[in-house]
Amino acid sequence: MPKITTFLTFSSRAEEAVDFYTSVFPDSRIVNSTRYGDAGPLPAGTFMSAQFELLGQKFIALNGGESFTFAQGISLFVSCDTQDEIDELWEKLSEGGEQGPCGWLTDKFGVSWQVVPRQLGEMLQDEDPAKAQRVMNAMLQMRKIDIDELQGAYDGEPAPAP
Repeated sequence: MPKITTFLTFSSRAEEAVDFYTSVFPDSRIVNSTRYGDAGPLPAGTFMSAQFELLGQKFIALNGGESFTFAQGISLFVSCDTQDEIDELWEKLSEGGEQGPCGWLTDKFGVSWQVVPRQLGEMLQDEDPAKAQRVMNAMLQMRKIDIDELQGAYDGEPAPAP
């Protein structure tokens, strides 16, 4: 069975992105990297690619030249256990980028991320459709996800005033 590895193609900032991502996530590392020789879309000596790991997940990053950009149609999904994890990752990943709704953000390199609590999926899949709908409604009002507010909606508590 083939393994699937996320391959991120940047126009020219792959090295900066890899350094940034491996500094944001614990238990992360750059496995190897290469530079362009005389052939390629960027000048010789320019960073070409790297294999790296974030929390044990393998990735490859490439500088492919100016024709490459990212779109929101694909994102990296980060499942967090605590609000502190959400808060830290949200702030670091969105710095210089753009914060979006429902736990989505675009980082300074144009890569889309979803930073969400592990509990969200469990709540949205609850057998009680009223609970799941209250959680969905609460999430739709959020930018950065707040676990306590989701739990309150799940438990049927009134939503906090805006």
